[in-house]
Amino acid sequence: MFRNNYDNDSVTFSPQGRIFQVEYAAEAVKQGSVVVGIVSKTHAVLVAIKRNAEELSSYQKKLFAVDEHVGLAIAGLTSDARVLSNFMKQQCLSQRLTYDRAMPLDTLVSLISDKAQLNTQHYGKRPYGVGLLVAGVDDSGPHLFEFQPSGLTQEMLACAIGARSQMARTYLEKNLDKFPDCGRDELIRHGLRALKETLVQDRELTLENTSVGVVGPKAPGARALEAFKVHDGAEVKDWINSIADDTEAGGDGMQVD
Repeated sequence: MFRNNYDNDSVTFSPQGRIFQVEYAAEAVKQGSVVVGIVSKTHAVLVAIKRNAEELSSYQKKLFAVDEHVGLAIAGLTSDARVLSNFMKQQCLSQRLTYDRAMPLDTLVSLISDKAQLNTQHYGKRPYGVGLLVAGVDDSGPHLFEFQPSGLTQEMLACAIGARSQMARTYLEKNLDKFPDCGRDELIRHGLRALKETLVQDRELTLENTSVGVVGPKAPGARALEAFKVHDGAEVKDWINSIADDTEAGGDGMQVD
């Protein structure tokens, strides 16, 4: 799209006060496959649908562990996400080496926010074409943050980004009151149900295209933390089967064209 020479770089405002390169980067996020994040009083969960470019290729990874207490989900350009992920890993490692403790999530997210915002101030750079959901547990409890290409970050109770994510957000809004008291497995099932709402009618959640990441205490009331782990393949079978049983028992959910 041609915007009368106001979209040639990311440092020029249009007369309407818009930076079109940042908006184009946000469009790249909307083209990515959907990811969903939810937090309860004890756990933080990320779920994602993986895509494969063609039948002969493997499925693209969507969830990444950053540190023992935090992980992220991506929607958009995977190469840009890898740069930000590696930066976050370096910051978490530096925090542990210097202070011998895990980095608070709000501090970590503010660092990548500053890094992304710099790309909208310097000529010759472009915004990162990826959106992130950063989920983890620190001393103040579980947290979920949304990161946007503009550098904007905000803490969320539940969130979905990517293609057709509005369907998932509608499910999350309807069930928001249930999430705080959910246990680990029930929170995962809510995430998968939200993910399922985004599928076109001829697609299903399978062992190959579904990823689940979870972090929280090892046992109810325990202080010891179960490190963030990404579950793929056979590890997600029971969760997928459980929401399939729900559908059979209660009929079809929201119809998606």
